[in-house]
Amino acid sequence: MNRTKGHPKGLYLLFVTEMWERFSYYGMRALFMLYMVQALLFDKETASQVYGSYTGLVYLTPLIGGYIADRYWGNRRSIVVGALTMAIGQFLLFLSACYFHEVALAKYLMFCGLGLLILGNGFFKPNISTMVGRLYTPDDNRKDSAFTIFYMGVNVGSTIAPLVCGLVGNTGHPEDFKWGFLSACIGMLLGAGVFQLFKNKYICDPDGNPVGTAPQKIATDTTSAEGNTQKKTTTGRTILMIGSTLILTLLFSVNWGAEGSALFAGADWIGSLIYATAIVMPIFIITDHSLTRHEKVRIGVIYIIAFFVIFFWAAYEQAGASLTFFADEQTDRHIGSWEMPAAYFQSFNPIMIVTLAPIFAAVWSFLGKKGIEPSSPRKQAIGLGLLALGYLFIAFGVKNVEPGVKVSMVWLTGLYLIHTMGELCLAPIGLSLVYKLSPARFSSLLMGVWYLSTSAANKFAGLLSGYYPEQGVSKSFMGYPIENLFDFFMLFVFMSGAAAVILFLLSGKLKKMMEV
Repeated sequence: MNRTKGHPKGLYLLFVTEMWERFSYYGMRALFMLYMVQALLFDKETASQVYGSYTGLVYLTPLIGGYIADRYWGNRRSIVVGALTMAIGQFLLFLSACYFHEVALAKYLMFCGLGLLILGNGFFKPNISTMVGRLYTPDDNRKDSAFTIFYMGVNVGSTIAPLVCGLVGNTGHPEDFKWGFLSACIGMLLGAGVFQLFKNKYICDPDGNPVGTAPQKIATDTTSAEGNTQKKTTTGRTILMIGSTLILTLLFSVNWGAEGSALFAGADWIGSLIYATAIVMPIFIITDHSLTRHEKVRIGVIYIIAFFVIFFWAAYEQAGASLTFFADEQTDRHIGSWEMPAAYFQSFNPIMIVTLAPIFAAVWSFLGKKGIEPSSPRKQAIGLGLLALGYLFIAFGVKNVEPGVKVSMVWLTGLYLIHTMGELCLAPIGLSLVYKLSPARFSSLLMGVWYLSTSAANKFAGLLSGYYPEQGVSKSFMGYPIENLFDFFMLFVFMSGAAAVILFLLSGKLKKMMEV
């Protein structure tokens, strides 16, 4: 049997591959904002817009990669193509940093590099996640545990990346950024190389058959009336999907209070595209005529949970935005005579993930053997509940605290610990759930839909971060006044807490739908 410690060896190959991809992504991300501001002399607002658009599109393109994998290439080829495309993208960033004095050329190389990173991630991200589930039989209760172990790879990579790439690239000298980007490129090449070398040996099902190969084409008489009708239907649906997405993007971008040339003034085209795609694509998939009734019901479960996941990530991703402000401005970071940099808090979560993931994997396996393991929807609800609890914890830590007064880092550390436990209940379990419920021919595409919810959440997170309280500025969210940090953190308590309660109440119904 192809197993190591109860799991297929292929799981650990995917673990290592994903680890190096995340090393590449987070290594670049640790330097990107600094590179734009310090080397290319972008103002912070422009740099933030570029960064936000990049992170949003990174989670949008998995839809394209998932579709191509399911229809033409298979998972294996898509992963290799995606990895090499991202490596080239990182190399273009390296070249951009080499010529940062020639700003026009550096910008051109940078945007070309970002485009390849976005495209490559689209091929890589949904397919490697799908491959995990295909290593197991449909009724194998180790899948949740496997996805939790796989998720460790994400966080091992994200823990190491800022340390390595930051060490060589963030030296205070703009000319050194190139070494950080080159390190990210090398990491991606290592991931692609390891996968290519060992995929045929280890990426197989329990019977030893290779998985993730290109889908077999079904012989069809294309000259027949039926074949031609099928082709026309597929083409018509594709045109309708693209047209609907473009129309919705335009509608979301309209400044309805303006006239004439100002009609699209200040439009967030990328955000509009993400939201439009989040509406159109799920409809496009579930209306496919090849789907049976029970397949549509199970896909419906994915959609419902993906909707609730938006609220989780929108609150969780404050770590890179509003919580960074909090760490910098209102957290006492002194340990003896040493003041810990605010950026170090970004390492807390991946370190906690790596530490706690084996424990959670063991817990799910233990409960599964006892027959008392919570259903996937209930685990998701627990994750949302823990998110609300984390914000409630820090809300009371800042209650009645005057502006400018710093609080103990215990409060922020406690929040990250609770949120990490919530993430382990939600993120890897969500990947497992998508695989288990997806029809094989749509598995990668539906994994792309799952990541699309993260894309929408990232945009929503940016909107919510804008409500971070500022002295002398009155803010309110849908009638809820935000006058201080307590009000701000309680916003996330109410939002994620309500989502947790509703999902928990729905979990029984969703479990029945999963078993249809």
